[in-house]
Amino acid sequence: SGRRQGSVTRRLTGELAAALLENIANADIVRRDLADGISFVDEDWIGANFTAAEERSLEQRAALSESDALVDELQSADIVVIGTPIYNFGVPAALKAWVDMITRARLTFRYTDSGPVGLLRGKKAYVVVASGGVAVDSDVDFATPYLRQALRFVGIQDIEVIAATQAGTQPDDVLAEARSKIAALIDKHRERQVA
Repeated sequence: SGRRQGSVTRRLTGELAAALLENIANADIVRRDLADGISFVDEDWIGANFTAAEERSLEQRAALSESDALVDELQSADIVVIGTPIYNFGVPAALKAWVDMITRARLTFRYTDSGPVGLLRGKKAYVVVASGGVAVDSDVDFATPYLRQALRFVGIQDIEVIAATQAGTQPDDVLAEARSKIAALIDKHRERQVA
């Protein structure tokens, strides 16, 4: 969220991350706040990305360094938590830039004769989506289906969406419902660990 104060997504993602930390032994968390800034794909990035890794110049390696760090974070993660508001029916520009930075052929997906295959398998994603007026997963919500598609494309198939939908009209009810879903998901996660 572009909002630092009063953000529903920041509040709920923080609560979800805290609950996961409490319930996963030896958990380590890496926080990435895209509102602090992220680069956008440009011509230099594209040229570097389409150059074989062993042939990249120092300038090309520098052009990909942020993207490489983001990919490394995802490759190392067992669980990914994304919090996003719906801005004008879609995701914020910074989150779209993150998707562009982590969607890398040969690193997070590869092409095969039967189509692209995601390489980030065996990971779990929790996506917290807040909306002031647009109902999550409605016909005019292009953010949630986009994130599901982007995550699946890179191989993350196990995706749970926590919706704080229409938070502008009933904020207390929306937060209570989202917190209830978080609690249920944490219980489910705990049960899987015991089994």
